[in-house]
Amino acid sequence: MTSATAPAARYQRGIARNRGQFLLQTAQVLFVGLVLGMERTVLPSLAHDFGVRKGEFLFLASFVISFGLVKGALNLVAGTLSDDMGRKQVLLLGWVAGIPIPLLIFFSPNWWWIIAANVFLGINQAFTWTMTVTSQIDLAGSRQRGLAVGINEAAGYVGMGLAGLATGYLAVAYGPRWALLGFGLTVIALALFLCLRVQDTIAWVRAEHDAHPGTAPATKVPWWRSFIAVSFQNPRYRALCQAGVANKVADTLVWVLFPLYFLQHALGVVAIGWITGTYGAVWGLSQLWTGHLADRIGRKLPIVCGFFLLSAGLVMTALVQGFGGWLIAALIMGLGMALLYPNLVTAMSDTAPPLERGRILGVYRYWRDTGYAIGGLLLGLVAQWSDEILPAIWVTAGIVALSGLWIAFAVQETHPRKV
Repeated sequence: MTSATAPAARYQRGIARNRGQFLLQTAQVLFVGLVLGMERTVLPSLAHDFGVRKGEFLFLASFVISFGLVKGALNLVAGTLSDDMGRKQVLLLGWVAGIPIPLLIFFSPNWWWIIAANVFLGINQAFTWTMTVTSQIDLAGSRQRGLAVGINEAAGYVGMGLAGLATGYLAVAYGPRWALLGFGLTVIALALFLCLRVQDTIAWVRAEHDAHPGTAPATKVPWWRSFIAVSFQNPRYRALCQAGVANKVADTLVWVLFPLYFLQHALGVVAIGWITGTYGAVWGLSQLWTGHLADRIGRKLPIVCGFFLLSAGLVMTALVQGFGGWLIAALIMGLGMALLYPNLVTAMSDTAPPLERGRILGVYRYWRDTGYAIGGLLLGLVAQWSDEILPAIWVTAGIVALSGLWIAFAVQETHPRKV
């Protein structure tokens, strides 16, 4: 065996061949989801305890705006760093950045501390989640790329849903600050311990590159050229990036305004936890098959169907009254997210050169997660201007539907076996 073929033979791709490392990455993203989800039930419901007055929807949304701006920007940094220095070191940095989050929430005297905590949450999520999904794509190879992304997103959003439900119960039993402190520090400590056993997947990327003699040699492209090309010049990437923004606008609504909307309709923290937890858990669990489905039938149809289901769930939330109806609407929204969310990432990675995959996915994830900031600003202004949450739900439903139409008319199928 020549030196050129030795790395390719050693670092063969495939989920089964790399079962141990793939499972470690899955455990990592579960912890990522738990950290993200621990805020979703408790914090918006207690905003008044941190000095947010009734009707100050934009100030309330500021904690998600800070999160989205930081996470979006650092997705670019994470993608570039992961290509240059490897995935594992970036993952470890992300977990270290997570340590202040529960501490800042616990000692917080006002909402500005919550905003600061979400700056660290943005760093944590940008570095950790970006690295897990990129690493699992590296390990899986092109034929199982959709399945790999589906498993990754499933684990993360199941974690998010479980955390939302668990912290609701813990907050009732022990108080919100103690619940988030104990839950957050435990999750981060376990994640750091398991992170030490993760193997860097950059070796698989280099082997993949070397295994294709026709692949163009790696070239150093300035990050800003990649950003402009992916964001604006390539029509497929441009459409997928706007879709990423739109689905995060919808998730911002669920994160920031749904708890207040349901509180206004006399639901308690545990009932709200069930609604938001169902949304996150269905979103997460369904991705175990929606990513694999896209490996079989292509990416475009699941993405478009997902956007229309998500919009339908938002419309239902606005129209129905009562816990049962809202729970069904949350289920529909979760299913829509499951169809579109992993397959947007997969569609981006289908045509990305192996040695540029981290950077290209970083640009997509920049726009997708900046959608939190865009959503927080837009929906906060709409709710504050109208002094109601309902108009923000209708605006979000319209944005999501229009985004699905953009994908339907502007994007060609990207699956390697379907084009």
